[in-house]
Amino acid sequence: MSIVFPMHPEQIFQIENEADFQALCLKTFQNQYQHLAPYREFCDYLGRNPSNTERIENIPFLPIEFFKTHSIIQNGLRPETVFTSSGTTGSKLSRHPVADLQLYRESFLKAFELFYGPAQNFCVLALLPSYQERPGSSLIYMVSELIRRSGHPQSGFVKTDLKAFARELQKIDDQGSPVLLIGVSFALLDLAQNHPLSLKNTIAMETGGMKGRRKEMVREELHKILCRGLGLPKIHSEYGMTELLSQAYSKGNGLFQSPPWMRVLLRDTEDPLSFLEPERTGGINIIDLANQYSCSFLATQDLGRLKPKGQFEVLGRFDHSDIRGCNLMAL
Repeated sequence: MSIVFPMHPEQIFQIENEADFQALCLKTFQNQYQHLAPYREFCDYLGRNPSNTERIENIPFLPIEFFKTHSIIQNGLRPETVFTSSGTTGSKLSRHPVADLQLYRESFLKAFELFYGPAQNFCVLALLPSYQERPGSSLIYMVSELIRRSGHPQSGFVKTDLKAFARELQKIDDQGSPVLLIGVSFALLDLAQNHPLSLKNTIAMETGGMKGRRKEMVREELHKILCRGLGLPKIHSEYGMTELLSQAYSKGNGLFQSPPWMRVLLRDTEDPLSFLEPERTGGINIIDLANQYSCSFLATQDLGRLKPKGQFEVLGRFDHSDIRGCNLMAL
């Protein structure tokens, strides 16, 4: 096989059509097959390589559990940082070595601006107590940058006094300032149920997960409670995880949209090498081209359903999967 030179990462943010996406996927697969040893071994086991892979549906999707047992970074590269999953007590954590933090920043900033506009348009408030309690959170890294770029004097991470925070949030909202309140589900529930608000200029965005603090519930039930307690017509959501460098967003009703360099495909739960058409429930496979230096083709343990116009729903997780902090809603 001829030598494959890594493409310039900026190319992923210049995707304009399906042909661009397909071409960059195949080029990324060729590069990662050559330079990412654990992925190459996995592909060889399945009998797949760049010479017999002509469509993205034929590219092997690495089970996300490999991030718990292998170092998923291209040969010879040193990570600038390592993001780790939250996990439960005693569980083995996923570790994502990130070779290029600038690529991660570009990915989450461009995706956020695509769906919401520049961060400086908002007062960004983060209600993420479980994430703040540990190092290595990719979500904390992202939100910290959004807060910094916001420039609003009251942007920041929320302290533990929810009663005082509720008063401050209502005051900012009443002044007409657009607010982005991003929070883990259990903390938003605590706020909505114990300190009801009447918000008009706030986007409330949940990142999922009860972290063992609350009973898991379906997304529809969670959003209904949050809408009632916060006085909002709908709740937004963010879908991301430690093993990804991109995020999808939902502006309501649990329908997520990905940026152009990220895509969800659904695998058959009985045949993981086969893919499903829209409206059927299957395992979520993710292509994240921002993962240029780790692995861009991942098979998650989440269950989902594809919808029209490239949207998707996250319905839950496979049975017996370990619960971790990446937008988990039990069925």
